[in-house]
Amino acid sequence: MSRRLVRGLDLSLTGAGIAGAGWAQTLGSKGKRTDTYAMRRARLHRLADRILDTVGPCDLAVVEGPSYGSRGAGTWDRAGLWWLVVDRLAARDIPVAVVTPSARAKYATGDGRAGKQAVLDAVGPRYGVALRDDNQADAYVLLAMGHDWLDESLADVPKKNRAALARVEWPLLLPPPAVQLGIGGDDRPYPDTVTAAPRRTRKRKPRPSVEQPVACPGQVDALALVAEVSAA
Repeated sequence: MSRRLVRGLDLSLTGAGIAGAGWAQTLGSKGKRTDTYAMRRARLHRLADRILDTVGPCDLAVVEGPSYGSRGAGTWDRAGLWWLVVDRLAARDIPVAVVTPSARAKYATGDGRAGKQAVLDAVGPRYGVALRDDNQADAYVLLAMGHDWLDESLADVPKKNRAALARVEWPLLLPPPAVQLGIGGDDRPYPDTVTAAPRRTRKRKPRPSVEQPVACPGQVDALALVAEVSAA
């Protein structure tokens, strides 16, 4: 069976890493602190266009999530780029997985606090790819995590490292395969392959029949009287 198309994305304004099996690329843009909002908006859209063109059609996009501890003038614009790209991926019906920075580092090195250089040093030899910078290394780790989740591992990864897969927000619906391989080796069916349990229906008790009242001798049957008046 041919391997599915997965892309890893480490989004950044100055050096966004994009990776596919066997390759990685860095895309960036330049801006100034004095740029107007219109200029910043145009920059974000141009970079998002280039990223999506590089990603192309794929079966799964694995994106590094935001670093909430980051500070600086570019944090706001990085968040804008992140949402632009994720929104366009969703518009193309590409399933998106979101990986925290610590989960990405743990999968690469076994240590969730590992720095970018440690990730770069670990990734190249393991997967046999030439990576120019840490942006490409981060993207390649994300790519490898996606293939591992699809049970299409690109290389042998220690069990300690693979524990990071359980900390990823994977898409709820993905076409094949029918079964997701769990971290401990257990098989967990996808939601759309689980047979729904039959619904329990309560048996309703039959309602007691209500006898219509009959007029006693000497009483006037009001309904019969109304019928007679109507007939007249």
